[in-house]
Amino acid sequence: MISETIRKVPAMQPTSQERLALPSSLGRMVWILGILLLGCIAFSVCIGALSISLKELWEIVASQLGIIQKTNVEEQKSIVFWVIRLPRVCLAVLIGAALGIAGASLQGLFRNPIADATLIGVTSGASLFAIFVLMLNVKYFSMLNELAGVYSISFVAFVGAALTTLLVYQLSKIAGDGGVTTLLLCGIAINAFVGAITGLMTYLADDQQLRSITFWNLGSLGGATWTSVLAVAPFVAISVLFMPYLSKALNLLVLGESQAASLGVNLKSLKQKVIILATMGVGASVAVAGTIGFVGLIVPHIIRTTFGPNHKTLIIGSALSGAIVLTLADTISRTIVAPSELPIGILTSLLGTPFFIYILWEQKRKRL
Repeated sequence: MISETIRKVPAMQPTSQERLALPSSLGRMVWILGILLLGCIAFSVCIGALSISLKELWEIVASQLGIIQKTNVEEQKSIVFWVIRLPRVCLAVLIGAALGIAGASLQGLFRNPIADATLIGVTSGASLFAIFVLMLNVKYFSMLNELAGVYSISFVAFVGAALTTLLVYQLSKIAGDGGVTTLLLCGIAINAFVGAITGLMTYLADDQQLRSITFWNLGSLGGATWTSVLAVAPFVAISVLFMPYLSKALNLLVLGESQAASLGVNLKSLKQKVIILATMGVGASVAVAGTIGFVGLIVPHIIRTTFGPNHKTLIIGSALSGAIVLTLADTISRTIVAPSELPIGILTSLLGTPFFIYILWEQKRKRL
C-alpha cells in the first residue's frame, strides 16, 4: 500500500534538475577534497626533523620516475622520503579513508549520528585479541610466528575484529528479528563483555605487558612500512570501491526499515554488506595502527553539514576527508613533541571531543 501511494504522488519523482544536481555537487566536492588531500600529502612528506622543500620533493619523485636524469638532492633526504615518510603518509590516507567511510555507512545503517565501528565490535574485538597475543607473547604461537612474523599481532587483531563482528551479527538474529535496533543492542552488550575481559587481562598484565598494551591501544602510525601499506590497501580498496553502491539503499533507509523494505530495499542484504565492508576496512586499520578514535565519528558530520546528507556524497566525501584529517593528525603527532612522538589516538581524541560537542551545539541551535 505504501509503495502504491508513493507511486501516485508526482512530487516524489525527481526532476531533471534534481538528477543533474547530485553529479555536479559530487564532482565539485571530489575536486575540492582531492586537491586538499594532495596538498596535505605534500605538506606531510616535507615536514619533519629533516626538512624537504617542494623543489627537492619534485626532484626526488621526478628522478625516480625517470623524468629527470640528475638531481642535487641529498641521498639521505631521498631515503627518508621513500622509506619512512611516504609509506607512513600512504598508511594514514588508507586508514583515514577506511575510518571515514565506515563511520558514514554505519551512521546511515543505524540511523544514528553517533554510530561508528565501535558499536559493532570491530575495535573492541581487535583490541582484545591483540592484548591476548601481547600477554601470552607471540613466541608461544610458533605456527603463527612462522606465517606472519612481525605482523602476528596485526593478523590476530584483524581476526579478532572479524570474529567479534560476526558474533554480534549472529546474536542479533538469535536474540531478535535481526533488525537494526537489535543489532545495535547486541553490539553494545558484546562491547561491554569484551571490554570487561580486556580490563581483566590488563589487570593481570605485568609492567612491560601493560606498557605494550597501553601504547597499542593509543594508536600509532610509527611502524608504517610498505609491507603494512600493501597489507591494508586491498581491504580498504574493497570498502571504498563498493560502499558507494549501497548509498541509494541507505538513503531509503532514512525513511525507516518498514518503508525502505516496501520500496524494495533488501534489509538483510544491506546490513550484511555494510557490516562486512566496514569491518574489512576498519579491522585492517586497527590491526596495523591500533585504536584511533573520533575520525569515523566526526568526519561524516563535517561532510553532511558542508555538502548535504545524500549518502553517495557522504560516503565518498567521508573517505577523502578521513584521509585528510588523519594525514594532518599524524603530521602533528610526530612533530609537536619532536624528537618524541605523540600517539595519534590521543591527538584525535583531544581535538575530536570539543569539535564534536561544537557540532552538537550547532545542530541544536539550528533546530531552535
